[in-house]
Amino acid sequence: MYGKMKEFLSGELQSLKDQKLYKNERIIESEQGAEIIVRGKKVLNFCANNYLGLSSHPDLIKAAHEAIDERGYGLSSVRFICGTQDIHKELERRVSEFLGTEDTILFAACFDANGAVFEPLFGEQDAIITDALNHASIIDGIRLSKAQRWIYNHGHLGDTETEDPGTGKMAKGLERCLKEAQDCRFRVIVTDGAFSMDGEIAKLDQICDLAEKYDALVLHDDCHSTGFLGKTGRGTHEYCGVMGRTDIITTTFGKALGGASGGCVSGKKEIIEWLRNKGRPYLFSNTLPPAVVGATIKALDLLTESTELRDRLEANAMKFRSEITAAGFDIIPGDHPIVPIMFGKYENCSALAVEFADRLLNEGIYVIAFSFPVVPRGKDRIRVQLSAAHTPEHVDRAIAAFTKVGKELGML
Repeated sequence: MYGKMKEFLSGELQSLKDQKLYKNERIIESEQGAEIIVRGKKVLNFCANNYLGLSSHPDLIKAAHEAIDERGYGLSSVRFICGTQDIHKELERRVSEFLGTEDTILFAACFDANGAVFEPLFGEQDAIITDALNHASIIDGIRLSKAQRWIYNHGHLGDTETEDPGTGKMAKGLERCLKEAQDCRFRVIVTDGAFSMDGEIAKLDQICDLAEKYDALVLHDDCHSTGFLGKTGRGTHEYCGVMGRTDIITTTFGKALGGASGGCVSGKKEIIEWLRNKGRPYLFSNTLPPAVVGATIKALDLLTESTELRDRLEANAMKFRSEITAAGFDIIPGDHPIVPIMFGKYENCSALAVEFADRLLNEGIYVIAFSFPVVPRGKDRIRVQLSAAHTPEHVDRAIAAFTKVGKELGML
């Protein structure tokens, strides 16, 4: 039975390898941190979502152990049966306070949160208006809803129609979509807070202005923002000065807030209450384990006590962005600690990006090349991610290694 499928998959996998698009997994032989061990060698890690350096923080590890000791390893249940502990309600309260929202509901991952939020809230009479470059979890979540869909050209907010550089097709601006959806019962604008491949931060202030003008809701996914964007790390809505003006936030605990797992939907009280009753990934998935809950609460303690980690991350990102640009590399400008080094202007850019990453590993710098289908064709890149765990010396070593390899490959 499997013979034909095996032959097909073997051919497709070989094609990926031939195109340098096959995704190999490098094995880490240590805890996650600024320095990790790969192939028996200590290297600097510049591609983790460990923005605040909390993945192996001793206070979080201690909190996780204490939660296991006091509340056990797992709940063996969904929330509405016998899977809700006092610490789950405490974490939901703490997240709401941190994000400035009315209530929060926990999920096993933000992928589940985005998979849960659209179908119960928006039906055939409604409109979901989504940025063309939103995360895969948002795309999949929207597919589960029967709502009408508009896709606006990435970052284009006007009453316009412009060419989408990714597809070459004409695409509409956000305001044009809002006008066309005016007859719908509910309208929701959906955007990543910070786009994970580009490090670009959504113009949430302008999006909120349009939402108020056209009586629409705003949902933003803050997975690459929560904990460090904004003056106190509340996220994109703080960075853009619109706290209290967005209706729904989805985010993760698996990046800046400790890097383990877990996510949530946070927002208006009635929306969260409805999701507790209708959100399928919530109703039919095991509850978040106590260790993750306890460690996430501790992460929020650290962030509310001081902005030291957030400030250190910002300084590292500014230093790397400034000096890697001065070295001659093509990057996407911005403020985010995601810094894409772009390869699209070079011949055989996919293979070049892969070779560049391999040579950097030999220099003691761990990064990954991103190619199609993770990014559009011709937009190949190495995505550098800074962390508060990096020292200035770590950043200097990375810039020196990038410059050395760039010269060896004729890029500089």
